[in-house]
Amino acid sequence: MTKPADLRAKSSDELAAMLLELRKEQFNLRFQRATGQLEATGRIRAVRRDIARIKTIQAERARAAAVKK
Repeated sequence: MTKPADLRAKSSDELAAMLLELRKEQFNLRFQRATGQLEATGRIRAVRRDIARIKTIQAERARAAAVKK
């Protein structure tokens, strides 16, 4: 689980790359669950929340950029 303060310290490109990796992991976890191979079921929830945290920070930055214009 990533803390929001750690995510805010990252650049937009780093956040986008991290989001891509988390989505790939989420896909793999769903695939494992569907085939009955998933052992760490709590990881699905953690990945989903990390994705939400990143998207929230990206939205905050987008709103802040819109206000500056």
